[in-house]
Amino acid sequence: MSTYAVGDIQGCLHALKCVMKKVRFSPDKDVLWSVGDIVNRGPRSLKTLRYLYDMRDNLVLVLGNHDLHLLAVAAGVRPPTRADTLDKILAAPDRDKLLTWLLHRPLIHTEHGFTMVHAGIPPQWSVEDATNRAREVEAVLQSPNCIDFLKHMYGNEPLIWSDDLTGMTRLRVITNYLTRMRFCSSQGLLDLDSKGPSPDLGKIAVSAWFSHPGRKTARDRILFGHWASIEGQTDRRNAIGLDTGCVWGGAISLYELETGRWTRCQCKNGRSKRRLCEHAIIASGPAKS
Repeated sequence: MSTYAVGDIQGCLHALKCVMKKVRFSPDKDVLWSVGDIVNRGPRSLKTLRYLYDMRDNLVLVLGNHDLHLLAVAAGVRPPTRADTLDKILAAPDRDKLLTWLLHRPLIHTEHGFTMVHAGIPPQWSVEDATNRAREVEAVLQSPNCIDFLKHMYGNEPLIWSDDLTGMTRLRVITNYLTRMRFCSSQGLLDLDSKGPSPDLGKIAVSAWFSHPGRKTARDRILFGHWASIEGQTDRRNAIGLDTGCVWGGAISLYELETGRWTRCQCKNGRSKRRLCEHAIIASGPAKS
């Protein structure tokens, strides 16, 4: 039995099937962990959602920001953007079944000595802290207050956690940390505008969330996605970046938890054929520390 963690799929079903074929994934014994953002931007969002739903007994999925966006659009509290590729899901006869299943996925998962989360964990939180706060969001997603939460989920404020936060502002900052964060200060002050490999000029003094030496999860193995522009490169043994920009013309990456081996397939159906970096992406190889 093997456990494989996959980066952001975003509707690139052909690439997902390619990489699973390379490792000879067996639904009888293997398990797939998905770091979220399974839909949107790519060409086959509905087919990807159905494919993962059908293998749900062998799947662990945490929600990403695009998955939450789909739920908000489907609930009618947020209009789709011009870049969205969600129309086929919204018009599908089985949409309610698929969306109900998606609604019940967690925001964080810990097992086998790994913790998986879509974007990351802020420096001031432990894995236990992040899990407890993720459960608050999961509880409201599965409650009658779900639509109210989805309506108020969008926005950058507050930019930093406080134990005194309540209501939707508390849930929003939890969601932003776990599904949108890239850069923050050592105290957890968020920069949600910068999306490249380095923070934009003129911003507050921030670094990649996983680079702060004093972060509470420094000794925990964290699997995360969301950040295509760094191509999975973290220079931290315990921060394992899975998003290698498949939907943007990069590759989809699969990481085997038991061995640390990487397997990759180039995405041929992404939105752009530009490379995210100059070096070639190897098909497979050992994990880098």
